[in-house]
Amino acid sequence: MISVAIDGPAGAGKSTLSRKLAASLDYIYVDTGALYRAVGLKFSKKGFDTELNGDIEEILKDTTVDIKFINKEQRVFLDGVDVSDEIRTPIASMMASAVSAKPVVRQFLLDMQRNLAKNNNVVMDGRDIGTVVLPNAQVKIFLTADVKVRAMRRYKELQEKGINDTFEAVLEDMEKRDYNDSHRATAPLKQADDAVLADTSDLNFEESLELLKKIVKDGVK
Repeated sequence: MISVAIDGPAGAGKSTLSRKLAASLDYIYVDTGALYRAVGLKFSKKGFDTELNGDIEEILKDTTVDIKFINKEQRVFLDGVDVSDEIRTPIASMMASAVSAKPVVRQFLLDMQRNLAKNNNVVMDGRDIGTVVLPNAQVKIFLTADVKVRAMRRYKELQEKGINDTFEAVLEDMEKRDYNDSHRATAPLKQADDAVLADTSDLNFEESLELLKKIVKDGVK
């Protein structure tokens, strides 16, 4: 099976680009960030804040996260409920960053991610796919863009969904996530030594997609 691992910071367009890339290759798309958002949502519903003070393992014992592919689209289920839309809020984003720093949470989701790649051709995106989850992936890409460009993209995306955060709040949230993701003790965000850097700061969506297609074509012989 062929694995394409795409890592990068928040707002780099990983999810949208990876989904389109997978469709063009006829691979399964796995949005691992959605898994962490689902776990973060569970803790939020249990009354936890980003400090996560409490018995994390006890909550995980009573947590199920499933991925189902409906018409080749990934849907995420938390404790049997489809939360694919609910996990796209700013609070779910911050909680995802918090729970992903916990080794017990990462281990909780690791086997699920690896099994998907073992049994399918996949495009998998996240923060540590090429470095930790799929270190032997045939193609590794580190997808990024300037933080202000990423914040503006996320701001417009939220506006389209009717979520009226200010650009300044989105930028602050993104800068905080960048710091937390790259400074956490467990599996920090970083470019794998053998990953290809793809900076899309000056590229539109179609140009970015073509760049990723070329990297995959060059990497899969």
